[in-house]
Amino acid sequence: MNNHEKNNGRRKFLKTSALGGAFLGLTPAVGYSKETIQEQFEKKIQAPKAKGKSVMGLKVDPIKQVRVAFIGVGNRGTGHVRNINALHPKAKIVAICDVRRNLAQNSIDYLKKNGQKKVDIYTDSEDAWKTMLQRDDIDLVIISTPWKQHVPMSVYAMEQGKHVALEVPAAYTLEGCWKLVNTAEETQRNCMMMENVCYGDEELWVLNMANQGIFGDLTYAEAAYIHDLRYQILGNSYYENWRAKHHITSDGNLYPTHGLGPVAQYLGIGRGDRFNHLVSMSSLEAGLTKYANEKSDPNHEYYKHTEFAHGDMNNALIKTHKGRTILLQHDVVTPRPYSRINALAGTKGYHEGYPSRLALDEKGAHNWLSEADQKEMKEQYRHSIWNTLKTQIEKYGGHGGMDFIMIYRLIDNLNKGIPLDMDVYDGVDWSVVTPLSVTSVALGSIPVKFPDFTRGKWKENRKLEILKAL
Repeated sequence: MNNHEKNNGRRKFLKTSALGGAFLGLTPAVGYSKETIQEQFEKKIQAPKAKGKSVMGLKVDPIKQVRVAFIGVGNRGTGHVRNINALHPKAKIVAICDVRRNLAQNSIDYLKKNGQKKVDIYTDSEDAWKTMLQRDDIDLVIISTPWKQHVPMSVYAMEQGKHVALEVPAAYTLEGCWKLVNTAEETQRNCMMMENVCYGDEELWVLNMANQGIFGDLTYAEAAYIHDLRYQILGNSYYENWRAKHHITSDGNLYPTHGLGPVAQYLGIGRGDRFNHLVSMSSLEAGLTKYANEKSDPNHEYYKHTEFAHGDMNNALIKTHKGRTILLQHDVVTPRPYSRINALAGTKGYHEGYPSRLALDEKGAHNWLSEADQKEMKEQYRHSIWNTLKTQIEKYGGHGGMDFIMIYRLIDNLNKGIPLDMDVYDGVDWSVVTPLSVTSVALGSIPVKFPDFTRGKWKENRKLEILKAL
C-alpha cells in the first residue's frame, strides 16, 4: 500500500469513527480511535439508575373522549388527523401545530368541513409546539416531525402530563432512546412509536400463526425496508431536506422499524426474548451520487457536489438471547422493487412476503402451499380486527388500512384504560438499531451489544395486547 492509499484510508477511518462517535453522543467532526468509541459505547449501553418504575403493561384511567393535539401535519400527520377525526366522539382534536402555517391551516379547514368547528392553531414559531403543550386540555400528542425532533418533543410532552404517539423511528441516537425510556418511567405516561406495519393484514396473520404454534419453534427471520426513495430524498418531499442530510452524515440502517417491528413481535422480543447483539456492514455508495448527477431536481443542483456517507445497502445481522437470528436490510436508493421481506422460519413452517407465500412441513417439504390451501390458512388465522373494521378500513384506508387500524387501537385502548399494543421499550428496541449499526459499520463491522432498556423485565412472557383482541 502506497502513502496515498494509507492517507486515504486514515481519512476514511477518521470520518467514519467521527460519525459513529456522534451517534453515541460524542463530539461530532472529531476522529475517535476504535478503542475510545468501544469504551464509550460500553458505558452508554449500561442502564442508568431508574428514576421511576417500569411502564411495561402501563394502565391509565379510561379516557372517555381522548383530546388530541398534533405536532406536524405534513407527509404523515395529515393522514393521522383524518383518521383521528373519523373516530369522533371517541377522540376529539383540540389543537394543531406546524411551523408551516399553510399546512396547519389545511388540516384546520378539513376538520371544519368534517364536523369539528373549534380547533386551535399554533404556527409561525419554532417553539409554538411548546406553547401548545402547556395546555391542560390535551390527553394525547401525536408527533409527525423530522427525526431529530422526536425525542425533545416527546420528552417535553410527557413532562407536561401528556401521552405520546410518535412517528418512526422513535429516536436515532442511543442517548435519545434512554431519554424516552427514563421520561416515560418518571412520568408514567405512554410513549408509543406508531409502527403501522405491525397492523398490516399479512403481519397480523403471521403473528397469529406464530402465536398459535403453526411455525413450531422459531429459529430465524428476515426483514427489510427496500423502497426506492431517490426522488423524495433529493427532491422537495421533506421539510428542509432533512432526510437527505442523514444520508450525507450517516452510514448504517437509518430506517429499521417497518421490517423489524413485526418480526420482533413474532419472536416475542421484550416478552421472553431480547435482542442481544448485531453486526452491520454497508455496501459502497453509488445510487444517490448517480441519481444526483443524472436526474436530481434542478432546484437541488448542489447534490451533484455532495459526498454521501450512506452505502446503498446496509445489512445487519441480529442475534437474540435465545439464539435466533434476524437479517435486516435497508436500501432506499436502488430500483429494487419494494419489499419488507417479512420472512419467518420455524421447525414446522416458513413464511416469506412479497409475494406472500407459506410452506408447512405437514403439507410436504420444498413446496409452497397451493393458492387454495394458503387461502384456507388465511381465513382460519386472519386477525379478526381486519373483518370487524372492514367498512371503516375501506373508507379511511392508509397504507392499505394499517394506518386506520393503528389509530383505532391507540384510541380504543385509551378509551378502555388498557395497555397500548406497543410500549416505549418496543419503540426504542427497534429504533436503537440505527446508532448500533452506524457504530458497527464505523468500527469495521464489529459486534455491538444492545442495551437492556427494560432493565431485565424482558424475561416476562407477556402476551401482546393486539393478540388479546382476537
